[in-house]
Amino acid sequence: MPEATAPQGVDVVDVQRRTVRVLAAGQVLSGVAFGSTLSLGALLAADLSGQEALSGFATAAVTLGAALTAIPLARLAAHRGRRLALTTGNVAALTGILAVITAAALRSFPLLLAGIALIGAGNAATLQSRFAATDLATTARRGRDLATVVWATTVGGVVGPLLLAPGELVGASIGLPRLTGAYLFSFAAQACAFALYVLVLRPDPLLLAQRLDRERAPSAPVAAHVDRPKLARFAMLAVAASHVTMAAVMAMTPVHLSHIVAPDAVTLAVGVTIALHVFGMYGLSPVFGVLADRLGRVVVIVLGQALLAAALAVAALLPDSQAGVLVALILLGLGWSAATVAGSALLTEATPLALRPRRQGRSDTLMTACAAVGSVLAGVILGAVGYGGLALWAFLPVAAVCAGAVAVGMAARRAS
Repeated sequence: MPEATAPQGVDVVDVQRRTVRVLAAGQVLSGVAFGSTLSLGALLAADLSGQEALSGFATAAVTLGAALTAIPLARLAAHRGRRLALTTGNVAALTGILAVITAAALRSFPLLLAGIALIGAGNAATLQSRFAATDLATTARRGRDLATVVWATTVGGVVGPLLLAPGELVGASIGLPRLTGAYLFSFAAQACAFALYVLVLRPDPLLLAQRLDRERAPSAPVAAHVDRPKLARFAMLAVAASHVTMAAVMAMTPVHLSHIVAPDAVTLAVGVTIALHVFGMYGLSPVFGVLADRLGRVVVIVLGQALLAAALAVAALLPDSQAGVLVALILLGLGWSAATVAGSALLTEATPLALRPRRQGRSDTLMTACAAVGSVLAGVILGAVGYGGLALWAFLPVAAVCAGAVAVGMAARRAS
């Protein structure tokens, strides 16, 4: 596509390239911040509450925090731009990190959940970065641009969990409560992400896209789209259900590993397993983005469900094998990646620009709220039927997405 220029000499193609680079750098930092503490939530919750059955409340809190703030952040983005929405999330996460460290020192379970919920608010902003990558994207590159930003989380997401063991040493050396040392790395990464968005994310991609849409500049790569609400609803289902499947199993994995791994090796086992799981979530996202652009969004969503089903089968068949759990978590991440990249791209292109922030916020709210409920139930199911039984229950959302894909295909055939 030839270079497109907006009014007043703004090169939109160049702005889009720079925006994707800035968002990708922000995702690296956010990945370190979130990845280095995600694994600790369940362990801290079990420790402070004294009950393993309540360990799922940590993931529930982070997802609930994201669910409660996704729509307000989307509205803030719609009116004031992506930059303000992203930095607001950074501030919430920084506050949450301080609250978690304080909660561990005071042995306060409620304060821990409140702090984790604030970190979840930061994660809501991080999730919306993928949509920011599509504000100025062309249809032919929407999947790839979105996937590039998702992929950038790989670096921080893989490095973050590997900082658990060093974090323990650093935290102990300065007197931090047990299991909170890695939060020092999280705080520094979130602060750097805040500075990056404030200083470099200019012009704001969503505000520029809205301006181009209003002015109807013929050279703008942002075109008006016909509203396809049924397709948008399926995209929201695919993203939410895939996230529930991933979150429910992943949230219980640290607790499950603590039962099948030697006590002195739990931290390392959890760190390596979650790091490889996060690599599965983000490492091949550009591949899924290209496939979504070339093969179609629905095809890649179904591919994601096949990968999720394979992960659950491995977890159900080999629940007491550390290697089996590792393979299951990698496949789980890959399935999530395929469904999230393709589903997010499908939601964007099925929705006109004026409605996108609102629907994107609703999608993230649905995704995180369902995952919050799923994480709580996962703790109960784990206690009742074990890790293998939990994997079998997680087949339900996979089946729901597959049924939705069949319905979408039948509707498309009828329309043609």
